[in-house]
Amino acid sequence: MPRLTLPVRRTPQVAWLFTVPLSILAVGLTFALQLPLPIPPRDWYLAILFFGLFLVADATVMRFEIRRQAITVTVAEVPLLIGLFYLSPLLLVTVRAAAAAITRARRGREQASVKLWFNVASVAASVAVSKAIVIGLEPSDAAWDLRDPTTWLVLCLAVAAGVLITMVSVVGVITLVNGRASNRDIARATVPGLIVTGVNITVGLAALLVIKATPWGIVLLAVLVIVFVVAYRSYAQFVQQHRTLSEMYDLMRGIRDARYSGMLADALLHRLREMLRAEHATLWLPVQARFPEVLHTAQVDASGLLDTPGSPDPLRRLALERGETVALTAKLGDPQLLARMRSEGLRKDAIVVPLRSGDAVIGTLDVSGRLNDAVEFDPNDVRLMETVAAHVAVAVENSRLVDRLRFDAAHDALTGLANRRRLTAALEESVGVRAPGEMVALLLFDVAGLRQVNESLGHAAGDQVLVEVARRLRASAPSSALVGRIGGDEFAVTLRVDSSDSALGLAKDLRNQVRDQMVFGTLTLDVDTAVGVVVHPDHGSEPATLIQRADLATTAAKTVPGSIQLYNPGLESRSVRRLALAGDLRRAIDNDELDVYFQPKVTLGDRRLIGVECLARWEHPAHGSVPPEDFVAVAEHTGQLGHLTEAVLKEGLRRCRDWSATNHPLSIAVNLSTRTLTDPDFPTRVQELLGEYGVPPHRLTFEIKEEGVLDGTDRPMPTLHRLRDIGVRLSVDDFGTGYSSLSYLRRLPVHEVKVDRSFVQGMATDPGDLAIVNAVVTLSQQFGLTVVAEGVESELTLELLQDIGCEVGQGFLFSRPLPYERLEAWFAARTESEPAQGGGEVRRLRAVT
Repeated sequence: MPRLTLPVRRTPQVAWLFTVPLSILAVGLTFALQLPLPIPPRDWYLAILFFGLFLVADATVMRFEIRRQAITVTVAEVPLLIGLFYLSPLLLVTVRAAAAAITRARRGREQASVKLWFNVASVAASVAVSKAIVIGLEPSDAAWDLRDPTTWLVLCLAVAAGVLITMVSVVGVITLVNGRASNRDIARATVPGLIVTGVNITVGLAALLVIKATPWGIVLLAVLVIVFVVAYRSYAQFVQQHRTLSEMYDLMRGIRDARYSGMLADALLHRLREMLRAEHATLWLPVQARFPEVLHTAQVDASGLLDTPGSPDPLRRLALERGETVALTAKLGDPQLLARMRSEGLRKDAIVVPLRSGDAVIGTLDVSGRLNDAVEFDPNDVRLMETVAAHVAVAVENSRLVDRLRFDAAHDALTGLANRRRLTAALEESVGVRAPGEMVALLLFDVAGLRQVNESLGHAAGDQVLVEVARRLRASAPSSALVGRIGGDEFAVTLRVDSSDSALGLAKDLRNQVRDQMVFGTLTLDVDTAVGVVVHPDHGSEPATLIQRADLATTAAKTVPGSIQLYNPGLESRSVRRLALAGDLRRAIDNDELDVYFQPKVTLGDRRLIGVECLARWEHPAHGSVPPEDFVAVAEHTGQLGHLTEAVLKEGLRRCRDWSATNHPLSIAVNLSTRTLTDPDFPTRVQELLGEYGVPPHRLTFEIKEEGVLDGTDRPMPTLHRLRDIGVRLSVDDFGTGYSSLSYLRRLPVHEVKVDRSFVQGMATDPGDLAIVNAVVTLSQQFGLTVVAEGVESELTLELLQDIGCEVGQGFLFSRPLPYERLEAWFAARTESEPAQGGGEVRRLRAVT
């Protein structure tokens, strides 16, 4: 006989709308049927027997659920059919209703009375209707004859009518409480019950025939009932196990399919809730590293997921802290904890299982509120939850691993910023979706001096600088901007702007933010950046093109005031030209096609020519004269700088040897790059060339830019000391441009300081430049260093240099760089003989204007 199990928390009081009519129907119909009929004495003994049979029958149940309600199906139709034949209406309805009340009360002691009375009323009404059909269809001229199939048909009809009344009332209450259920849900719950009812009716008829044939048939009936009950329970257990395995398979397949798609909670919670017939199923993952808190709940009657848990927060945290399952039912778990939770308002059973990843607990999975509140969660449910939790924990870790891999694939490991791949994808998306009149800007920042920080303080300090630059860019950039790191010392910012001027303004603001002093413990660093700016659509549409052109603009920004450069086509043509020159330069060096020009170095006091600076020049057969800064940059980036330096050095030594054979020997000066100073084999090669050309070491001077020797590191020192030990002179070129401390010269093994032309040329008009040159000359002389002034172009400048004691100068006042043949002619034409002390003549230069 089907019965309804309503959850307490779904307003069960509305069931009275069915309970009252059913009760009236049962009472009225029972007394109407009983009044004309006396109760035979033997019926009282039979009533006791049938009462016991009904209790046994009600103990064997199958449950089918419709949303929040559960329909239970028993074998009570078997004793009911027999009772319809033997018991009077009043006794039959009474014992059946009493057995139902006792069984229902025993299974759900904490249920509301409205549920109990609804079930009792529906059972009583169904039995009364069944008995009324039997009495109403009984033949008037004779008693029922069990050998007549008509009798079977009437009994079957009576029982079926009673079952139908119960099912209709159950579905009616469900519809009234939760709205109309789907036809599929109703069919899924009622069809199995109707099938079982048919089987029960058949068994009841067979039992009735056996009893009618012989009183000893009761023994056979008892055996049959026992076998039937055992078989029925086995079948019910098999159906439950099959359903559980099927649902477990579907759940595991759903977890497997959703573990990498971000839909794990959707695939898990609804299935888990249905499998355990619970009101709520909740997945909780607390904050861990960069993963935010996750709290999703599947609730009965809700198609989506909620962010409100079904179980109390203290339960989940307790399971998380203990790392073990917490089950709260009347039969499971800690009674004291259950009592405390009950006192705090928990009215639902709950199972909370920790999710383990190795030794760590990463979250919890719980179910709460059994739909059929007559049945509690049991140890089998706990084991089932723990099995599911093990699979879920693996799926969560795999999902997080995939998330980490995806994140790492799109972000820089050091700074956490977007990497080149992510930035390229963002640029492509921005370019593809752009409003009319809108521009997409790309700002490329190149951090200056990072190599010096790495070399002097270590790579850990360099990493700190990069992290701080990333932090400042991220904090200062607009919220709509994407900040990324696309290279070792290159950062990029992309966003939508309304004009290129806006992009340049933002570049200036961000550069100023980055340039603020950085303090690392007791160390304070000044970090500068060069910024290249490109905008779409003016400068390209492809992300790769925009990044490449931003890189060109950044390189150009290093040489312009303000260190910010907007891309223009001229930058690309120059870059492409340099790239095309790489192969030609190698052939020119190998074939001795480079020319070496010589710029005179003159003593300022008596204007004597004491040496020359060797400068490389290249006349390209197709491009004409190539600026030194272009082919030197090409040589440096293509690894040919060493060959270029050696070619200039060889030509200079050859001419130095030739001059030594005349009456006016000259020294030569050759420029060295910072990279050459890190070559441990270079001093040995210099010594070999000096011996090959027969030039005394003191006739050779190497000029190294200030940034090459005053970079705060000791990397150039071994090479500088070895060159000095050979006897070669060393000179600091362009001194003053790097803003280095003058006292730093004391620790350098150099012989000479060359004051940068920018200060020398401004001496006559700028007191500041004059003061700088005066300070350099004075301090250098105290250190025993020779001072050479570059860029001497006027007699006034020459006089000022003489006044402050500068010894040597070079510049256009004397001569521009000249090839060897023109240098000889210049020297012959621009000198005049003067008598020397002790006899002889000295040839002095005449100034050239």
